[in-house]
Amino acid sequence: MSSKAKPMPNSRVNYVFFSDVQTRWEDNDIYGHINNAVYYSYFDSAVNAYLIERDALNIHEGDEIGLVVESGCQYFSELAYPQKIDVGLRVGYLGNSSVRYELALFPLGSDVATAQGFFTHVYVDRKGRRPQKISGNLRRALTDLLPVTTQQKSLKL
Repeated sequence: MSSKAKPMPNSRVNYVFFSDVQTRWEDNDIYGHINNAVYYSYFDSAVNAYLIERDALNIHEGDEIGLVVESGCQYFSELAYPQKIDVGLRVGYLGNSSVRYELALFPLGSDVATAQGFFTHVYVDRKGRRPQKISGNLRRALTDLLPVTTQQKSLKL
């Protein structure tokens, strides 16, 4: 038996950036709620929308690309079509070539996450697929996603 505490849903205030999503008819599964795999699509879309908006990632021609090396999600309550949701985004860890994105889904008007997850990108050069140092606009955009307390802690080191 595990002594690990049951995870609790995060609050909206724990996230730095939000992207809105309209669920689609095709997102529902046979059980009448959003299929668990679709949550990852919402997460991925929110991250890429943010990076493209910040001119931090050129998905078609950029020298660097992010490869997912780890992901996970915890589900607390159901979402279903038709429903508008906000995807909350923050950075939980920013290293030399990797970043851990932490995300949560919030039904419009709710402060409590229905699901929260993460995925880790390792940034590599597009052609050779070797890890590449995160720099320039990408580093600035990712740094802006660090929670304020993490940014302040980083400045003190």
